Amino acid sequence: MSELKKSPLHARHEAAGAKFAEFGGWSMPLQYAGIVAEHKAVRASVGVFDVSHLGKATVRGEGAVDFLNTCLTNDMGRIGDGQAQYTLLCNESGGVVDDLIVYQFAANDLFLIPNASNNATVVETLRSRAPEGIEVANIHDDYAVLAVQGPKSDETLTAMGLPVGHDYMSFDVAELDGVQLTVCRTGYTGERGYELVAPTADALKVWDAVMAAGAEFDIVPAGLGARDTLRTEMGYPLHGQDLSPEISPVKARAGWAVGWKKPEFIGHEALRAEREAGAARKLWGLKAVGRGIPRPHMVVVDGDGNEIGEVTSGTFSPSLQTGIGLALVDSAFEPGIKVGVKVRNRVEEFDLVKPPFLTPGVRES
Repeated sequence: MSELKKSPLHARHEAAGAKFAEFGGWSMPLQYAGIVAEHKAVRASVGVFDVSHLGKATVRGEGAVDFLNTCLTNDMGRIGDGQAQYTLLCNESGGVVDDLIVYQFAANDLFLIPNASNNATVVETLRSRAPEGIEVANIHDDYAVLAVQGPKSDETLTAMGLPVGHDYMSFDVAELDGVQLTVCRTGYTGERGYELVAPTADALKVWDAVMAAGAEFDIVPAGLGARDTLRTEMGYPLHGQDLSPEISPVKARAGWAVGWKKPEFIGHEALRAEREAGAARKLWGLKAVGRGIPRPHMVVVDGDGNEIGEVTSGTFSPSLQTGIGLALVDSAFEPGIKVGVKVRNRVEEFDLVKPPFLTPGVRES
């Protein structure tokens, strides 16, 4: 097995006492003070995540945006320069090769952030389809990404002299002590937040500036463990669990990220057919009635004990103080009913619900 790659911020994580885990071939911080504490800090004030393991690629050349629009599911006609878009790269059978963010700097200059383990696949897939004059480059190691998330994220970035207040999924190019970076209002937590994309060589400077600016708001470094509990509370899918080459956007109820009116994108014929026929299973939320905590691959059953689905993501919700999860369930079953999940040697009762499990900004009493 090859050695795990390390973030350019690895030394800062070690100094902060991080516990590390493997994510997409990278050694990344799982937690520092603890997942629950970091989760609550992001919901209440502000936290910063190192997500530099995420992929990076560029698509450049005359007609680049039109080319991408024939490959990715979402309709890039919905955005313009200075805007970003969540989208999917599917295979011909409609499964999801990866979900990613596209930044449009110009119609001939696009920046992509795929998932860490899928970056090379995304690049090679696009290269294999690119016409002459379109260059697709793998720049995975050239940039670091910091996610500043929480109700006090605006105040933190303002203290750094960075632009804030722009619309969701829009971005600005800014300068921080001579470092040019991209500031995009997005994130994976459900809270207000921004992602900062900076050259790898300047990652330490940007991290230190974020921590210094957020000190008065009790900023904490947050690991990918808290990122997972935060995204699960919002019902955001994780590729490899809730989306995969076998789990289509129709099954995952991610059809909002598909430009159905576009003439083409990779896998469009299969997806249109599945949409018309109806998916055999759909992704819904699970909320524990008792003390059960769902985990991936646990079996979901109906009231008679018949298997009707499988848990794809599951955790204990620090905000709700109960077990929650996502599950692919037979399409005959809709939210509003109770189902069972086989937890070890017993069946625990859960409500089948439509995520998100909470509304950002509305705190539990």
